[in-house]
Amino acid sequence: MNVNGNKVMALKDAVEKFVTDGCHMSIGGFTINRNPMAAIYEMIRQGVKDLHLYAHSNGQGVDELVGAGCVANLEIAYGGTGKFMSTGLRFKKAVQDQAITVEDYSNYQMTLRFLAGAMGVPFLPTRSALGTDIVHKWGFSREFRQENQRIPDEKLVIMDNPFENWCNTEKVVLVPAINPDVTFIHVQTADITGNCRIDGLTFADVEQAKASKTLVITCESMVDDDYLKNEPDRNQIPFIHADAVVHVPFGAYPTACYNYYDYDPVYLNDHARAAKDEAAYRGYLETMILGQPDHHALLDHVGRARLERITADRNRGYAKDLDRK
Repeated sequence: MNVNGNKVMALKDAVEKFVTDGCHMSIGGFTINRNPMAAIYEMIRQGVKDLHLYAHSNGQGVDELVGAGCVANLEIAYGGTGKFMSTGLRFKKAVQDQAITVEDYSNYQMTLRFLAGAMGVPFLPTRSALGTDIVHKWGFSREFRQENQRIPDEKLVIMDNPFENWCNTEKVVLVPAINPDVTFIHVQTADITGNCRIDGLTFADVEQAKASKTLVITCESMVDDDYLKNEPDRNQIPFIHADAVVHVPFGAYPTACYNYYDYDPVYLNDHARAAKDEAAYRGYLETMILGQPDHHALLDHVGRARLERITADRNRGYAKDLDRK
C-alpha cells in the first residue's frame, strides 16, 4: 500500500524506475482501446528487453512491444486489432520464428487470474475452458515452467468439485493468480495521489491494477486530490494501489480513449502495412518511435489535423463521421 501524497512523475522517469529487463509486466486496455501507448513507446525508446508480459486481450501495445524486441514471454487471451490486424503481425511472426514463447488462456480465465492476484489467493476455480484444448495444449513447456520460479509448474489444474455435484458441476478448472512486478494502465482521469476514474468499459484494468506490486497510471486529465471526491462511486481504483501518476494527453494514441478520442485508422493501417515487411517495420520504428524524443513529439509528427479528426463527439464518446476504413 502506497499512501504517499503526490505521486506525479515524468513518463521517462517512471519507465526508468519501474521497468527493468526481464521483469514481469502487465499492460491494460483491450485491442484498440485505452492501451498505455505513450508508456509502451517510452519502453521501446529505452530499449527494455526480455519482458515477461501479461495482457487480457490487447492488440496494438502487445504487437509493438513484441515487434521492437522487448518481449521474451507472453501470457494472453487475444492479441490483435480486429480489422487492422486480426492477429498482431509482429506477434505472429515472433511466434513463428520462435523468438518468443506464448501461453494461451481464455478471456475469462485471464480476468480471473488477475482477480486472484488482486484477492491475494493463489488460484480461482472456473468452468471456463473445460472440454477445450486450452486445458491440454501448453505454450510453456513443463521444463520451462520448472526452471522458472516466477510461474507455476502447471498451466491449469482440473479437479473434482470438492462439494461433490453441487451446482450440477462435477469438475472445475483452477487458474493460477498473476501478480506482476509492474502494471501500466491509461485512464481518463486521475488525481495526484492515484485515485482513478475510468469512463466506459474498464476491461480487466481494475483487476490488473490491484494485482500488481507496482502500478503506474497515465491519464488524459490530472486533477487535484479533492476533485474525485465528488461522485466517488465513479472511481474504480483507489490511491493505495498507485505508485506513479503521469499526465499524458493522448496517452493511448493511436488506440482510442472513450470520451476523449477515437482510434486513428490512418496510423493503424500504416502500422499494419509496415508490420508485414522487416525493412519497412524497422523504418516505422526509426521514424515514428525511436526518432521521436517523446510522445508529445510523436503527436506533433502525426499533426493536429489527424488528432482533430479523431476527437470524440461529446454526446457519443467517440468520433462522429470518422472514416474507419
